[in-house]
Amino acid sequence: MRPAFRLLQATVRSGGRYLEPGTPTGLTGLYTHASPRSTLLYLYSSTLDKLKAGVPEHSLYRQSVEALTKHRMSLVESVIPPGYEAWAEKARKLLKEHPERFNVVSSASVDGAAASRVERGGQVFLIRHLPKEEDMRYQEWDGEIDEGPELEGSRSLDEKRDLELLAQRSDMHDSDKVEWESEPQLTAEQVYELEHKIGAGLIEEVVQVAEGELKLVDTMIQAKAWEDLEEKPAEGQWVYFERKA
Repeated sequence: MRPAFRLLQATVRSGGRYLEPGTPTGLTGLYTHASPRSTLLYLYSSTLDKLKAGVPEHSLYRQSVEALTKHRMSLVESVIPPGYEAWAEKARKLLKEHPERFNVVSSASVDGAAASRVERGGQVFLIRHLPKEEDMRYQEWDGEIDEGPELEGSRSLDEKRDLELLAQRSDMHDSDKVEWESEPQLTAEQVYELEHKIGAGLIEEVVQVAEGELKLVDTMIQAKAWEDLEEKPAEGQWVYFERKA
């Protein structure tokens, strides 16, 4: 059953009405996701890649996770946000013109945020690492002494020359900045439709499950869960749990 607050958000939708990112969903500690579609596609693609690379095909774990992941991925891909085709064409053009700007490079930035270009299952994803905003009131004092306001009056020629150079200096990273637009949002109607098709709660809950599944793959690979037990179970040990036809 969908939380009442999210249900209220869905009932007021009209035409191109969107859910506001960061607003409460009605579930404690869970807030409206800004880009659930692209996030899910990236998580599902990463999960499939890890399964293919680290888990043998005969593993029942791989078979079941692949089946569920591919099913949900197809549902997500079927819901296209308004204006997506125009945005995708512009994004492909930008990636082609500035390939060096979308690699894991400290100086590369997109709207001031470091970015990395990742390919998953034939699709290209741009991962933006937004800098964390910090409140200066909670920053530790660096020991610098406040020398008061800048002194007034005449200056020497060397001081004036230094000030002129400082005023003319430009941002070193201006040439690395690229204007990047985020993927268009799904409408409230599309979010509701996708949640109904998946049938696993709010889209934000689906994202959380996908994140957990991606982490679980690493644990299963490390444990090699598909291999036989070192200690064989005793005869009839699991008979009690079998379902009789």
